[in-house]
Amino acid sequence: MAINYKSIAKKLKFEGRAFINGKYVNAVDGGKFLTINPATGEKLCEVAKCNHKDVDLAVKASRKAFNSGVWSRSAPEHRKEVLLKFAELLRKHGTENSVLECVDSGKLIVDCINEVANDAPMHFQWYGELIDKVFGKVAATDPSITSLIVKEPIGVVAGVVPWNFPLMMAVWKMAPALAAGCSIIIKPAEDTPLTAIKVAKFAQEAGIPDGVLNILPGYGDVGEALGRHNDVDAVSFTGSTEVGRYFMKYSGESNLKTIGLEMGGKSPFIVLEDAKINDDLINNAINSAFWNGGQNCSANMRQIVHKKVKDEFLDKVSKKIKKLKVGDPLDLNSNMGSMISKGHLQVVDGFIQKGIDEGAKLLLGGVSEKKQKGFFAKPTLFDGVKENMTIAQDEIFGPVLGVLSVNNDEEALKVASNSKYGLHASVFTQDINRAFHLAKSLPCGTVSLILFLKEISKLLLEVINILVTHREHKELKHLIHIFKLRLFGLVILKKLNGVSGTWFFN
Repeated sequence: MAINYKSIAKKLKFEGRAFINGKYVNAVDGGKFLTINPATGEKLCEVAKCNHKDVDLAVKASRKAFNSGVWSRSAPEHRKEVLLKFAELLRKHGTENSVLECVDSGKLIVDCINEVANDAPMHFQWYGELIDKVFGKVAATDPSITSLIVKEPIGVVAGVVPWNFPLMMAVWKMAPALAAGCSIIIKPAEDTPLTAIKVAKFAQEAGIPDGVLNILPGYGDVGEALGRHNDVDAVSFTGSTEVGRYFMKYSGESNLKTIGLEMGGKSPFIVLEDAKINDDLINNAINSAFWNGGQNCSANMRQIVHKKVKDEFLDKVSKKIKKLKVGDPLDLNSNMGSMISKGHLQVVDGFIQKGIDEGAKLLLGGVSEKKQKGFFAKPTLFDGVKENMTIAQDEIFGPVLGVLSVNNDEEALKVASNSKYGLHASVFTQDINRAFHLAKSLPCGTVSLILFLKEISKLLLEVINILVTHREHKELKHLIHIFKLRLFGLVILKKLNGVSGTWFFN
């Protein structure tokens, strides 16, 4: 029997209070703000507007819980048991949580189900299963010396979360921190606070002790207070490059806390002249630009296509875009939901107009309708984009696909590398040697070959290391930090060597 998501949405009960030391509480100063459904523009509920006073309370509770050892010094097997129970509770309430995420963010319900009901519990299960299998090391030393590398929880961690993947980004920070034994404070984005607030109760039900997990909704001043707090040991931030720089500053002006940043992107999607312009490639091109309405840091808006295949590429991409249905995120027939807010829609429209003004050829879409219910952007396609145009340089964070034409591999590499960002790239070719040459040459942290790689979390086997301290020889620590980690994802075509669905990473 089909699930009636709209019926579930009508019955939702919203919790907008902060979660501090095991209890839902109003902000200390009583401040509140509204969260709305961006697909309708309608009010959902009032949310606690926390500030530095609430941050002090949450940090105090987190530190007290950490120092007590009730979680930080509990057996790894116990933390594993609790996290597995947490995962099961998230699965049990997965549908309702997914609908809540949908109405709070404007994301498609199918994506919310995948992220909230499936991936979120999977992450807690994965880290729960991992934690009793993480070991320290014994360094090679003179026989008269014993040198140990001991992994311990770093302490109080703050996780500052964006609005484009509200619960998933919170879980990416919560799961490894809790598994390691840390206390963690989550600051959800002010546009999408509701799922993080709600799941805190499930964490408590699973057995997370009071004070170990705290949720502080609010505006940017909450993030700044966490970044500057001298009793916060680490911050994990996902969001804009501009704000990421501020967190580095906050650390330098306070206690030099560890900062983990995952920021913006302007990822290239490279199609060489030998690539087959088939349904698989076109679906990847569409998905990379329009998945989640383009509100994705690894979105491939810059599609760099060899001139020999550009016309065929544009023809097939255009036909697919024309079929995209933009509408109610709770409708299973919709292919794209809304932008997160009216303000963000105006930013996206501004970029589209800038593209037109700078001479890019608008083939489909354009600026949004002025009179509409909700904040829906038009899937937009540009041809004739030049590498130094604003829409080719700045992160749009909206449903815009721009095609740049190139003559050879060297030009494709040059155009792709002409960016201040280096998050992700996709490469399409039938030649495995050319694929790996580009993968190794591109200045990007992740490169996917013959696919658009939406999900890299399963490759990030060492995420937990950011949340533990290493007691080790300084020489070893310095050696570790001169290397950089790059990830390569590859689907090998059957035509190449008879193998498909194979992954490589290093």
